[in-house]
Amino acid sequence: MSNTPVAIFVFSGKRKAGKDFVADELRAHLGLSACSILRLSGPLKGQYAKDHGLDVSKLLDSSAYKETYRADMIRWGEEQRNRDPAYFCNLAIQQAAVGYNPVWIVSDARRRSDVDFFKRLFPAQTILVRVEASEVVRMSRGWVFTPGVDDAESECGLDKGVTWDHVINNDGNEEALYSCLEALKENMRLRSTC
Repeated sequence: MSNTPVAIFVFSGKRKAGKDFVADELRAHLGLSACSILRLSGPLKGQYAKDHGLDVSKLLDSSAYKETYRADMIRWGEEQRNRDPAYFCNLAIQQAAVGYNPVWIVSDARRRSDVDFFKRLFPAQTILVRVEASEVVRMSRGWVFTPGVDDAESECGLDKGVTWDHVINNDGNEEALYSCLEALKENMRLRSTC
């Protein structure tokens, strides 16, 4: 692949753990012009909205609108993945290739197939990052356990069996978060000089 990125940060975490927040903070920390944020859920939500006559912009934000459709969207996404496990990953990297940046931040890996995709295609560049927050903090951010969502593969598929390069506790300690961002930056620097 031409324009291979220097580093690919693949983020995972539970709903309301703050994956998008930490991804945005990392992008700002590394330099906005150097990074592209890839959201695997973006192509999924875009196609789902098109197929079901919904407002894609509302599916992409953190509104109650998205929560109304989440369970069915998960079911639909699983059907697509059963046909092609790399379907949404391929769409995301096609979109990233349009406006090439040397650092990719995948903000929402949810399944083993997502992690395996990046590790297989970009083994030297992929840095796996788990974002965690306590249930109390997640609840303060609006999380409520939803059967069929929070116990589905899309939320639990990466809880076990993955060796994370970094685990970030995102409970609101800005100093600790900054330290983690520095560690990610150093990991990227070390990989790009090899």
